Amino acid sequence: MLEVIQAYLTRWQSDPKQIRPFFSRLLEALHGPENRMEFVERAGVSASLRARVASPGKDSVPEDLFCLVDVIEDVDGRWLSVCFYADTVSDPEERGNLVPLGLLGEDGYCFDVEEPDTVLEAYVLERIDEARGSVRAGRR
Repeated sequence: MLEVIQAYLTRWQSDPKQIRPFFSRLLEALHGPENRMEFVERAGVSASLRARVASPGKDSVPEDLFCLVDVIEDVDGRWLSVCFYADTVSDPEERGNLVPLGLLGEDGYCFDVEEPDTVLEAYVLERIDEARGSVRAGRR
């Protein structure tokens, strides 16, 4: 799977919004020995990276989605929407958008990253750790 994602990154040459480096950081944060990633590219529209982690008591089979990263193609350049199930993360600074039934039929929080923003990026990375921990603890 990493080869497919690396090929996508290689083709991602134009980056007027300078968002590609954060996508790479997200990829690093989501990658791990107990995680499985799926990547679906819809050329000219979007690409979707889904990170799954093994749940307790499920024989370490990765199956529970804990983060969804969409790379949205826009006329002005790509931007990211990083989403989590609402029951796996908090949003104490209210930086996300609550999307009722919007994440595979369940409530979710999505954080849109449209340009480099170190504070927002750090906040989103914290949500990744929070969501992964929620899934590992069986709270999903």
